[in-house]
Amino acid sequence: MKSKRAPWVASVGLGVLVAVLFSSGGQPARVGAAAKESYEGLETFTNILSIIQKNYVDDVQTKQLIEGAINGMLASLDPHSAYLTPDLYKELQVDTKGSFGGLGIEITNRNGVLTVVSPIEDTPAYRAGVKSGDQIMKINGEFTKDMTLVDAVKKMRGPKDTKVTLTLKRENTPEVFDVTMTREIIKIQSVKWKKLEPGYGYVRLTQFQERTDDDLERALKALDKETAGLQGLVLDLRNDPGGLLTQAVRVADLFLESGLIVYTDGRLENQKQKYFARKPGTWSDFPMVVLVNGGTASASEIVAGALQDHKRALVLGTQTFGKGSVQTILPLDDNSALRLTTARYYTPSGRSIQALGIVPDIVMDQSALLAKAEKPGGALLREANLPRHLQHSKGDRDQPGPAKGDDAPGPGGAPGESAINVKEGELGSDPQLDHSLELLKSWQVFKTFVARRDG
Repeated sequence: MKSKRAPWVASVGLGVLVAVLFSSGGQPARVGAAAKESYEGLETFTNILSIIQKNYVDDVQTKQLIEGAINGMLASLDPHSAYLTPDLYKELQVDTKGSFGGLGIEITNRNGVLTVVSPIEDTPAYRAGVKSGDQIMKINGEFTKDMTLVDAVKKMRGPKDTKVTLTLKRENTPEVFDVTMTREIIKIQSVKWKKLEPGYGYVRLTQFQERTDDDLERALKALDKETAGLQGLVLDLRNDPGGLLTQAVRVADLFLESGLIVYTDGRLENQKQKYFARKPGTWSDFPMVVLVNGGTASASEIVAGALQDHKRALVLGTQTFGKGSVQTILPLDDNSALRLTTARYYTPSGRSIQALGIVPDIVMDQSALLAKAEKPGGALLREANLPRHLQHSKGDRDQPGPAKGDDAPGPGGAPGESAINVKEGELGSDPQLDHSLELLKSWQVFKTFVARRDG
């Protein structure tokens, strides 16, 4: 039985690439009004505000103009900074608990077009067949061109059992089409697990919520008992959009006995943080394979990068999303807040993930099979495709490339060529999972052989 880890708290929040689901970390101090003299051009702004109010064809509220200016100012920075109205800020605080109202999709703004990053498993959007890369052309008949992410959130959220119609454009589909969904109170199970074979377990993390580390620890204990002692584990981070930085650190800490997990670097001293693993409660006596793909983002990239750098796990799949920035929630005096990008984060070896992602140790792409099986497809969306994304800083250590010959074959020789139906997370129909189990079992055979030889 593993010992209970000592509780600890991190103080930096990490926002994931979402509009329907936000995340936050600790509670920073309130932000007061900035001194006017620090802003050049403020007089020009007030003059324009006055001209619009006097001359625009319709009456327009000052609050509407100010909010529009704030949203435009933040949108000019990067894709992840945003202004949260009091209602959205309140919803944000609920979201990180894993329960929120809506459709269950993560979206971003790509070249002025609202684009789906991924549907969240077991939600209305997932069941309706919304796919990664889908462009949202209309929400309830209203065109979305240049619509902010915040406005899109407001339009997609609403009371339970009410309907929302999205007009979608999909790559390789000639015409736009409508998808009508019924809003639900979405409760996301962030940790799912099952036994693969005696001695071998599978854990899937769908996102990083407030209790993900506790749920993961319970899953590991259950697997350890059900498998009569874990000999190998597959940790599935595919299509995990991320979440709380504190949870990413705690999840990595479950598998690392010591050493740096991640560090952040920003302009201010309080944005320079280091997070370390602690030995109590560590599960370190079995090999691991971590599955990743282009939907693996943010907090899930922190976990994959830490386990890869410490050589604790073999990373298998395709290059990850590449969101290597930290968002801090800054509350304002009117109960609204800013979600502001304040730092970049780095893996233990000093690699920046920003706009690059994690390169797997073994590259194995089954996207072609997913397309044949009519699974999520469409244009590949990553951080580097987003307008105004933070650049990979000069001097940052680059990701290592995969070794030649690491493209892992599927059951039929070429990568998964014999598979007809692909269902992620199911042995026999998920080539990446099948190959992961083969690797774990091979490691156990090799370990036994070495022990017998040395004995």
